[in-house]
Amino acid sequence: MTGIVAVALAGSSLQGQSATQVVQFQVTAVNQMAMSGDPSPMVIGLATAGSAPTAVNGTGSTWAITTNEANKKVTAAIDQPLPTGVTLEVFLAAPSGATSAGHVALGVAAADVVTGISAGMASALPIAYRLSAAITTAITAPQTRTVTFTIVSGS
Repeated sequence: MTGIVAVALAGSSLQGQSATQVVQFQVTAVNQMAMSGDPSPMVIGLATAGSAPTAVNGTGSTWAITTNEANKKVTAAIDQPLPTGVTLEVFLAAPSGATSAGHVALGVAAADVVTGISAGMASALPIAYRLSAAITTAITAPQTRTVTFTIVSGS
């Protein structure tokens, strides 16, 4: 009798016990952008005789983007109007597959600066600013504006 019991126990230990679980997961929209570095200060102080003041460039900053969505764009706006006769433009280099709008004049209303952004990531993309002024403009004290960049759905 002892031999039969041992065989029965050995047979039941070969069958493993199992259990199941339901795992729920989700990947939500990821739209992240970062700017690094501030552009160099821009001071207009030169002109060729008979011409408007010479525009100046502000460089030295870059941007990065990560998105897992298609058809995105980046807009830019400043926090308050510029003085009369002053134009501030921004240029953002586009990530692969997207399109830069070139130098875009900034205002308090958002303007498209990069369109056609697809899922992907890019970093160290150059940003450039250009400041120009009419001959009738004179601003004796430095001024600042905050530029806000926003990722939104494209159209």
